[in-house]
Amino acid sequence: MNEIEKSAKLAKYDRLYEQIKGYLHTTTDIWARLATMEAVLHHKMQSFFWTGVYALIDDELIVRSYQGPVACQKLRHHTGVCWAAVSSGETVIVGNVAEFPGHIACNALSKSEIVVPIRDPEGKVFACLDVDSDRLDAFDQEDAAGLEKILSLLYDHDE
Repeated sequence: MNEIEKSAKLAKYDRLYEQIKGYLHTTTDIWARLATMEAVLHHKMQSFFWTGVYALIDDELIVRSYQGPVACQKLRHHTGVCWAAVSSGETVIVGNVAEFPGHIACNALSKSEIVVPIRDPEGKVFACLDVDSDRLDAFDQEDAAGLEKILSLLYDHDE
């Protein structure tokens, strides 16, 4: 797909990828890099109501950093969208969180969600990027592709 055929949303993700890549050269620290990604995404994507990372620590999902309203510090064990993504190792898109079995409502204003698993260099899931919107059906496969591409910068130390 060339730039002319690319959707406006994918083109925006490409611009954000380049912007974030420019910020990440100052450190190789994973958590600092993820916090920077969250901040850029949260403030540049209009539909992002809450943007954060939950880390898998001793078989618990604990919030590490986020942008937006106060979040759940720890997610109920093996329940909800984040656990679905971590357990499956696949990005999960939920158009209406009220219809997702076991959804964890950290904020009643959240209506839709996308969660992308984050892997270590060996491919093991150790965290997830969680994005909520206050609109229904805010996320699609283009968001999945854009977010997955941005997360690929996590271990890119060639800047």
